[in-house]
Order: sequence, then C-alpha cells, then structure tokens
Amino acid sequence: MAGQSGTVIHLAPASQVDAGVDVARRLMELGFVPGERIRVLKRGMPGGDPIAVKVGHSTFALRRFEAALISIKPE
Repeated sequence: MAGQSGTVIHLAPASQVDAGVDVARRLMELGFVPGERIRVLKRGMPGGDPIAVKVGHSTFALRRFEAALISIKPE
C-alpha cells in the first residue's frame, strides 16, 4: 500500500530470468539488500502494476513479480 515503509530482510531466489539476468541478483545490485529501508510510493492502476518504491536515495518501478521477491519487516 502507498506510504508504507519497512526494512528489507530477505530476497527470495527468482526462478524467472529476465533477458538472461537473474532478477533477484539485479534487485540486489540496485540496492534491495537486507537492512536497507524501503518505502512504497505508489501503485499503478489497474491491477497495481508497476509499483513505485524508494530504496536509499533512488526510486524504482517494480513489476509485481519482482516486488514479490522482496521480504520486508514493516515499520
């Protein structure tokens, strides 16, 4: 939900490969690492795809299957 924030606690290994790149590894390279604070800014309509999130000082648009790989501890 928009406005929610938390801390990344785990990234699930992805079984999907996006253009030859492991999605979980790509997310880690972007800054989605355990201990990092994350905030949901907005969800797309309809269906909630993509999801705009802020991690560190950067903002990203994630597809729902990418966001589902990220486990967070709500604040």
